[in-house]
Amino acid sequence: MASALARGLGEPVLVHDLDEARARSLAEELGGEAVGSNAELAERSDVVVLCHKPAQLEEVAGQVGGRATAIASILAATPTSRIEAAYPGLPVYRFIPNIPAEVRRGVLCYAPGSLASEGPEDELIELFGRAGAVIPLDEELIEPAMAIMSCGPAFMSLVAESFADAGAAHGLEKEDARRLTVETMAGTAAWLGAHDLDLEDLRARVATPGGATERGLLKLESAGLRDVCRAAVDAVVESTR
Repeated sequence: MASALARGLGEPVLVHDLDEARARSLAEELGGEAVGSNAELAERSDVVVLCHKPAQLEEVAGQVGGRATAIASILAATPTSRIEAAYPGLPVYRFIPNIPAEVRRGVLCYAPGSLASEGPEDELIELFGRAGAVIPLDEELIEPAMAIMSCGPAFMSLVAESFADAGAAHGLEKEDARRLTVETMAGTAAWLGAHDLDLEDLRARVATPGGATERGLLKLESAGLRDVCRAAVDAVVESTR
């Protein structure tokens, strides 16, 4: 996720990773620099972006050692209160991005810390906005949102694969079926974005009464599509508590 976000931001970055080769590769790709420690990165950065495992919060904060001036976090299941406890007195900004941020079509949920207004909040929102749509949320809603937008690309990929496989079962070439499905998903998202996200209207436009689409929709409903989607979101939310 860190690499995808960095590519979406499109700026030279300072990178530190225990895997030095991976850090060098990303830095070279973006015209940045791999540094030898988190302390050096903090000393040379306007904002430190935390992209480690949540369990490493205190360990990394100890390595930074008070050298940072502002903290942005993309850590799951790690509220701003915990980050502020690890980095006392610093402005904290919590973002949850998704993989499409890499191609600047991402969704980034945002929750500010208690001192956010004392730091570069506007500049950060503008910068992260290069990678996609930044959606401010009350922090208690971050985990349900993450289940939709951060896990969502994997869920939607499975749905796309399932429809493509169904098309291939009726004789379509596998790659043609995948292209048809993915382009339809992209076009559907674009249409909805241009029409106030009116999901019900789009279904009504496509599914004429008694037609083939209506038959397909009824089958999806009777097979429990809504319940399956709810179960997936529930599982993600419960795992973060």
